[in-house]
Amino acid sequence: MLTLSLPDEAATRALAARLAPHLRAGDVVTLRGDLGAGKTALARFLIRHLAGDEAEEVPSPTFTLVQTYEHLSPPVWHFDLYRLTDPGEVVELGWEEARDACALVEWPERLGPLLPRDRLDVQLTLDGPTARRALITGHGAWEERVAGI
Repeated sequence: MLTLSLPDEAATRALAARLAPHLRAGDVVTLRGDLGAGKTALARFLIRHLAGDEAEEVPSPTFTLVQTYEHLSPPVWHFDLYRLTDPGEVVELGWEEARDACALVEWPERLGPLLPRDRLDVQLTLDGPTARRALITGHGAWEERVAGI
């Protein structure tokens, strides 16, 4: 388990840069936190870092529920499950196909029994007007990998 203070957007960007080299195909990274905690911002920074392009268009998947980035290495599927009411709905979004990529999942509690044992959890909490706190926890295969972040 790792706890980090993120006093501003630059610190969140730096966290994404720290996480990105550890991501592999088949990984699931859950992004937890209240509305406005910075989940989408962290996902956006991760995707842009993997693309090597700060101008990479990374729309929020709030309405589409999933955005895919097959051109990245590893490929990334970014899910926002906030509007789902049943874990079975994520299967219709391509959950099984996404497991061959790296899945970034906002509102992972909506996965219910589909939440994998092997995953990296990133819990973001507000810690001031612009500050956040990140609690990073590895589960399963990620328990050892989290130490390298």
